[in-house]
Amino acid sequence: MNKILIIEDEAAIRRVLKRIISDESKSYNVEEAEDGIKGIELVKVADFDLILCDIKMPKMDVVEVLKKLKELKPETPVIMISGHGDLETAVETMRLGAYDYISKPPDLNRLLNTVRNALDKKQLIVENKILKKKVNTKYEMIGESDPITHIKKIVDKVAPTDARVLITGGNGTGKELVAHRLHNLSERSKAPMVEVNCAAIPSELIESELFGHVKGSFTGANKDRAGKFEAANGGTIFLDEIGDMSLSAQAKVLRALQESKISRVGSDKDIKVNVRVLAATNKDLRKEIAEGKFREDLYHRLAVILIKVPALNERREDVPVLIKHFIKIIAKEQGITPKAFSKEAIKKLKEYNWSGNIRELRNVVERLLILGEKEISVNDVLLYASK
Repeated sequence: MNKILIIEDEAAIRRVLKRIISDESKSYNVEEAEDGIKGIELVKVADFDLILCDIKMPKMDVVEVLKKLKELKPETPVIMISGHGDLETAVETMRLGAYDYISKPPDLNRLLNTVRNALDKKQLIVENKILKKKVNTKYEMIGESDPITHIKKIVDKVAPTDARVLITGGNGTGKELVAHRLHNLSERSKAPMVEVNCAAIPSELIESELFGHVKGSFTGANKDRAGKFEAANGGTIFLDEIGDMSLSAQAKVLRALQESKISRVGSDKDIKVNVRVLAATNKDLRKEIAEGKFREDLYHRLAVILIKVPALNERREDVPVLIKHFIKIIAKEQGITPKAFSKEAIKKLKEYNWSGNIRELRNVVERLLILGEKEISVNDVLLYASK
């Protein structure tokens, strides 16, 4: 049900607008207010999906009414209703955030189209907020131990800057969670974060993947294609497992960092890019440098800030809170009833050697939820979580 508020001092016009909108769809629930003050009072106590507001009303200037409405509910679209000679004020209200304006007497089709479009916009805003919340929850850094608290503090300081960050740590420790937190708390959070798993891309294709290519530059290049750096322009690129990147690709990444420009494979044309680079690796890059497998100059360009993500064995006190977090997520994903873990079961899991880190713990929790009894006991742990 879409709730719509009509703020209009003329009762006859209110009735006409309400009838037109109500007749359009049974999903429209229309309420009325005879002036701006009454409208603001209603908005304070109820959520509306759309507001229609007359431009000329007694008691309160419409500009002040609009400002107050946008202050109270900034995401609720407001359609202004203007009479003859109100065009200048209508334009001013658009500048102040009104969604659109319609003239009196309203054209039926234009009125209903504007109402539908405004409601669609509100729905899109709501869906985007839900999606963003889901994304943020997916990449939430869970834990209260000293090592994880220390990392969160560093991330919170570094995120608002454009400093490059090199994230190190073993497989499954959550390096990508650190990268996402850096992006989500940055000034670039509204722009894309593009992830590249350097270990998963064949060495002969990594340059094309990162920088794009032009048609005919190699076998299979049937058309021009933009790379990940261009896709991330204005935002962040996350180079995961950068220790697996070829030396030739490393040279191009170095140039992109030094000059803020790239060139597609097979082209001499430079393309300017404004990208923040985050990188992660499970390798000892100092050792890779000594063996001639990684460029030292690129290492120093990337490692402005170094963040080492601890192994789960180094933050065992986080195991209970991680278990609780995974129970909630997995039960929802699998459509199963959440199960409690006994204190003894949790104690046993804290003692395990988590060589696969958080990823391994998640797998074990999922296995126990599916196979274990109503309350997960030590016996369940010994039976289903054994190494």
